[in-house]
Amino acid sequence: MPGAIYAEGLVKTFGDVKALDGVDLDVPEGTVLGLLGPNGAGKTTAVRCLTTLLRPDSGKAVVAGVDVLKHPDAVRRRVGLSGQFAAVDEYLTGRENLQMVGRLYQMRAKAAKERAVELLDQFHLTDAADRTAKTYSGGMRRRLDLAAALVVSPPVMFMDEPTTGLDPRNRQQLWGVIKQLVSGGTTLLLTTQYLEEADHLAHDICVVDQGRVIARGTADELKARTGGERVEVVVHEREHMATAAGVLRGFGKGETTVEEHTRKLTVPVTGGAKLLAEVIRELDGRGIEIDDIGLRRPTLDDVFLSLTGHVAEVKEEESDEAADVKGRKAKKESAK
Repeated sequence: MPGAIYAEGLVKTFGDVKALDGVDLDVPEGTVLGLLGPNGAGKTTAVRCLTTLLRPDSGKAVVAGVDVLKHPDAVRRRVGLSGQFAAVDEYLTGRENLQMVGRLYQMRAKAAKERAVELLDQFHLTDAADRTAKTYSGGMRRRLDLAAALVVSPPVMFMDEPTTGLDPRNRQQLWGVIKQLVSGGTTLLLTTQYLEEADHLAHDICVVDQGRVIARGTADELKARTGGERVEVVVHEREHMATAAGVLRGFGKGETTVEEHTRKLTVPVTGGAKLLAEVIRELDGRGIEIDDIGLRRPTLDDVFLSLTGHVAEVKEEESDEAADVKGRKAKKESAK
């Protein structure tokens, strides 16, 4: 039986640009799926198709038990969406924004006011509740937008890079809100570029690149595919690097990487903190002074380099309209 969010063979093109190229997803009820990928991978396009904002060229999608293509209005009544950019009315106060959303969902005026008070408190916006949204910082607008998506406590939520623009404190607060939602039975599809965020929140992760799902699994499983843990050592004296490299080779499970200019050596390992202590003892026994040593897990770039042969691209994700224009231009060029 399909999960709360189910997609099979989703395809979406804009001219010659294929934003989605046969995407399959299955998110069990009450869980979080992290849709992980670089900018331009197709994450936002997938969210827009699943939330009825875009119609896929082909494929099947079912959200909260409702066919997205056949009954889009029914889907909209069952989902909440926080898009990539905060969508708030700058000339209304935070309180008025939330009350307006409640009324649009046909809540009674009193119920909408009470829900607005709850959400303002939950997202730490009570002190700014009666200020116009145009006076809010970027992080505050983001929190207000997320609060608006939760006005009716939908059974299925879509969050498209929800922590973009948030400082570490606000990011942690949002993670707490998301965990509360899921513990209450909400199903969540979360798009992000941050493996750390997916690690904290997602039960499962789908990695997408160029419109295709290229890997699935938990955060730990994906990290393991890049070689697991690594010991990094910065040697104090350059002349000790060769000896240190020999020590690391004895503990490593792969090739030792040497960066001469930074005096840093890196080797993939298994064994965790216990092995790190052994490495330190061995280096000390050889009289090798170190400036820094640590055990680190793969980063997002490590994962993408392993899975796709390139790191995550640092560029703005194209909007669907921009991709459409790009596709039409490409067609014209090829016709010349």
